[in-house]
Amino acid sequence: MHRKLLTLAVALPGLIGIFAYFHATRPAAQEQPAPGLHVNFNDKGLTPKESLGMNIFFDARLSEPAGQSCASCHDPARAFTGNNKTTIGVALGSRPGMFGFRDTPTAMYLATVPKFGSIDKDGNRVPAGGVFWDGRADTLEDQAKGPFFNPLEMNNPDPQSLIAKIASGPYAAEFRKAWGERIFDTAETALDAVAASIAAFERTHAFQPFSSKFDAVMRGEAKFTEQEQRGLGLFTIRQKGNCASCHTVDEASRDPKKSLFTDFSYHALGLPRSMRIPKNATDPAYFDMGLCGPFRTTGDTTPEKDPQGCGLFKVPTLRNVALTAPYMHNGLFDHLRDAVAYYATRDTDSKKWFTDGKKFNDLPAQFHANIDVETPPYQRRPGQRAQLNDEEIDDIVAFLRTLTDGYKP
Repeated sequence: MHRKLLTLAVALPGLIGIFAYFHATRPAAQEQPAPGLHVNFNDKGLTPKESLGMNIFFDARLSEPAGQSCASCHDPARAFTGNNKTTIGVALGSRPGMFGFRDTPTAMYLATVPKFGSIDKDGNRVPAGGVFWDGRADTLEDQAKGPFFNPLEMNNPDPQSLIAKIASGPYAAEFRKAWGERIFDTAETALDAVAASIAAFERTHAFQPFSSKFDAVMRGEAKFTEQEQRGLGLFTIRQKGNCASCHTVDEASRDPKKSLFTDFSYHALGLPRSMRIPKNATDPAYFDMGLCGPFRTTGDTTPEKDPQGCGLFKVPTLRNVALTAPYMHNGLFDHLRDAVAYYATRDTDSKKWFTDGKKFNDLPAQFHANIDVETPPYQRRPGQRAQLNDEEIDDIVAFLRTLTDGYKP
């Protein structure tokens, strides 16, 4: 019986996500919405632990109060993003009025993310890797545990309360069969099994299908349109978009795993402050500082970590980016074109983005030195011509839409 209920539970979030997508993003006339991503979930081909992970991922009983699942913020139809159907750039938790501080990142291609560490980039050693916008989790297992107990997300008070729900649920027998008859004896051990099951599910093909038009072109199975081809060139050329300096792509390789569209590094973009985020609107002294931790301009002004990390957030993959609105860590932009235009014109037309006249107003002034103002296209100055004009921005957006999985020639 619970298999039939699971089928409905799997299908329903996708249908809701498609509906929410069109209402949440409100596309501009020149930017047509991308179709939702169709993901066919079933037990066929899944191991017992992967199947358990799927059950847990879509189980809305596991929040406090019940009603929110992992899929509420990671909707398959929206490339496993979604913010629990909100339109303000950050996710609603299981309780009314409880909102997070950051946009929900995609859960797709997370299996490719290395542990937090550092890489060589442009002659410097820079931080890279890790899960979440600030890399605070090294593995999918570590990441899977967090939302269950975050009061702004699923709000369980402790592992015991979460495990009790699973132990009394419709797939408890399968859980025992996969992890041992005594798996529920210790809540901490059972929690590790829950996280491992979710991680196993997130490592399946559904989360990293490499099935976009871009992948088909790289394999010689399709061709770009003229606009898409121009967009790829503008995306990679340093004197133009220079997007590939962080969102890496290997045009010479037929292996899609060589083009993950991120180098997993961290970047300070100097984004405008989003007043749609309740925390920002109600607490002007609060700043989300990314790598260096929470920060207030009153009281303790010492960052929790290295101050050189203040304002830096992880470079996300651009795969399926047409489905993952809103954009940036603070969910500032509802439209993909605006996100691309910000990169191109942040420094040549700053008044367009910083309407209060205060540039980089979502970062305390003492950390403005961390913001990239040298790497193209950020090296431009007010009054200079932007490296990308309107038509070139449109071309890059057209190329980015080729990164949506599920392409059929």
